[in-house]
Amino acid sequence: MLKPYKENVQKIKEEVYSIGQEIVYANKISLSALKENDLTMLKDINLSIKLLSSRSNEIDNLIVKTLALYSPEAKDLREMVSYLKITNELLRAAANSKSFIKTFKKSFTDELDKHLILEYAIPLLKASNQALEIAVKLVKEDDEKTIESDFHKVCVEESKTDDLYAIVEKNTLKLITKNIELSKDYFDVLSSLRRLEKIADRAASIANLLLFAQMGGTIEQAK
Repeated sequence: MLKPYKENVQKIKEEVYSIGQEIVYANKISLSALKENDLTMLKDINLSIKLLSSRSNEIDNLIVKTLALYSPEAKDLREMVSYLKITNELLRAAANSKSFIKTFKKSFTDELDKHLILEYAIPLLKASNQALEIAVKLVKEDDEKTIESDFHKVCVEESKTDDLYAIVEKNTLKLITKNIELSKDYFDVLSSLRRLEKIADRAASIANLLLFAQMGGTIEQAK
């Protein structure tokens, strides 16, 4: 391919990676807040969905322009199609991150059994962000074996989030039966933790798209 095409592809990858890292960083602050049981730290997170959406649109426009100008084929075409989908997956991940921060901060009151919730919420957030971080790093990876290996690592972390959320859900429902008056707060906490599971789903979808871009095959249906 021509040099201008390669420059466009490199710019697309850099911008996608940058958005991904911003979401990963926000989740790391959230994780620190939960570990230290200090939700005031969540105020330091500045994750603007509006700005991310604007940046995502710019990437999409560059992808469409690149497709129109250079008509890539085979692997190059798969790569462009994959990144067109990945920008949307990242926006969904960001929206889930922001929803978690907002809802958890509001509903995680002193009246709740914080210890029981955090016991599994912390590893849930850790596994969720680990899945996303590995998936985002794949944007800069070209080695097929590494991509395939890291894809499976993402799937392992995503599976962990499913298991951890199931435990949190079970424990929370037990707490609700004992404290009906706190049921709304418990359900809101549960709803916020569900966002973390969704982030891992988006990470698995991103990793699958990057695997498809490199090796072909089929794109699995995102959850």
